[in-house]
Amino acid sequence: MDNYIVSARKYRPSTFDSVVGQHALTTTLKNAIATGKLAHAYLFCGPRGVGKTTCARIFAKTINCLTPTVDGEACNRCESCVAFNEQRSYNIHELDAASNNSVDDIRQLVEQVRIPPQIGKYKVYIIDEVHMLSQSAFNAFLKTLEEPPRHAIFILATTEKHKIIPTILSRCQIYDFNRISVEDTVAHLAYVASKEGITAEPEALNVIALKADGGMRDALSLFDQVVSFTGGHLTYKGTIENLNVLDYEYYFRLTDQLLHNRISDALLLLNDVMNHGFDAGHFITGLASHFRDVLVSKDPGTLPLLEVGAGIRQRYQQQAQQCPLPFLYKAIKLCNDCDLNYRTSRNKRLLVELTLIQVGQLTAGEGDDNAGGHSPKQVIKPVFTAAQVASQVQQPAVEKPATTPAAPTDSAPTQSLLQSAIGNEEKKPPVMKRSSMGFSIKQGRTQPVQETKTQAAPVVTAPEVVVDKPFTVEELGYQWLAYTAQLPHEQIALAKRMQLLHPVMVDTNTFEVVVDNELVAKEFSAEIPTVQDYLRNQLHNSHICMSVRVSSPKENVRAFSRKEKYELMAQKNPELLRLQQEFGLELY
Repeated sequence: MDNYIVSARKYRPSTFDSVVGQHALTTTLKNAIATGKLAHAYLFCGPRGVGKTTCARIFAKTINCLTPTVDGEACNRCESCVAFNEQRSYNIHELDAASNNSVDDIRQLVEQVRIPPQIGKYKVYIIDEVHMLSQSAFNAFLKTLEEPPRHAIFILATTEKHKIIPTILSRCQIYDFNRISVEDTVAHLAYVASKEGITAEPEALNVIALKADGGMRDALSLFDQVVSFTGGHLTYKGTIENLNVLDYEYYFRLTDQLLHNRISDALLLLNDVMNHGFDAGHFITGLASHFRDVLVSKDPGTLPLLEVGAGIRQRYQQQAQQCPLPFLYKAIKLCNDCDLNYRTSRNKRLLVELTLIQVGQLTAGEGDDNAGGHSPKQVIKPVFTAAQVASQVQQPAVEKPATTPAAPTDSAPTQSLLQSAIGNEEKKPPVMKRSSMGFSIKQGRTQPVQETKTQAAPVVTAPEVVVDKPFTVEELGYQWLAYTAQLPHEQIALAKRMQLLHPVMVDTNTFEVVVDNELVAKEFSAEIPTVQDYLRNQLHNSHICMSVRVSSPKENVRAFSRKEKYELMAQKNPELLRLQQEFGLELY
């Protein structure tokens, strides 16, 4: 137990060829070493656990190797390589910028740069998490980074390149490390398992690779965790149980239920998933990813986009043959909309259940089949069948009194009276047509239309003639204030200004608004089209025109301050001035 080393450290690459998933970068570095075209500063950036610091160490060891191999790798036999492997090399220095981010730390580093190497050609300084340096430390490092001694090479590593100042970036060769693909991660995990004598199912390794999200260090850590849980035999069931990953089987079963319109079974499956401790938001995002994987499985050309194991890949291909393309397009759109609204929803479970109901009703045969990839209509149809509804309403229907037809009589007047009485008993309220509900711009109010039971022949009506209705100043003022009331909260300042102004009629259909200055006039002029459209609709007059004018100095301007109000009152009543003079009053 004392000698145990985690897989992330034990199987850390020591050569360029053993680095996983970064072939383009390692080839570039090897060619630079072979040709002797080394830069004085490098910046390795990318996600965590993809090999930035590892490549920096391999690069530093290789350029100081005394007898490099033909393919550009370190020999691991010379004194420089042995000293590096035993972690006693004085030519390679590592600095953690997260804990050494002050100006004094950088000054000490700058002083060490002047000392030439004892063994080898270069002194390499690897600064990890360089984005953690302070602004003053960056500035203290600039001059040395731009013109270091011939024997000094800097390798900066970071996960957040955007936090590094541009003056540092311009002085470095930048290498962007990519996330490691699922295939490369699975292959490396299989290699580690074979070295450790561990049996592992390909599906289990694929789950670990997906969970690692492109980081090899995370993948190896998860690998060690699952090995400890399963006792050295990695199975798919044991892996998803230990990593708390939702099984593929849930999504395959749910898709079959939704395809066959079994809404009740789908809701019960959701309840089972949530009882196992999974979040509903995690479930709906997984369902969207599942529909996406089914979609790419329909076409052999897009099949490489499916990052799953061989056994799961076959199941995806089988289910893809059962799912029509319109269903997949609409289902992905509905699940994506649910994911976007999940955080803001107060009843999150109900939101997910409504989404499952809508997806399950896509194959009911009543939707818009020509929608293609567009957003499906958010319509929820009845979940229960018509037979169930009929059985529920059968009992109240029996209790309803039925109308008995009148028996035939000999006299015609009696028959007529009976039919008239029956007609009065069966008289029902008028039925409102949905198309007739709403506001009519031409008529000015809602016009209910009654359906008659008998129609002798279709009535052809002449097209209605649009007539502009006249309006009064009072009606204009009322609708003017009504417009200000419906403005959004962001335009409250404009609404307050409009409430202080009163439109003045210029002619029959034209009115003007008088404002105090050019700024207010410019703001009101921008609102003219919107105000005109609103007033034309409300007053039923398509010729209404609005104009804005700045008041002249001689016009009476609305008084706002106390002094302006007093002067306006004094103009109307000169006795106020005499009262002020006799008592020596002052206005504050």
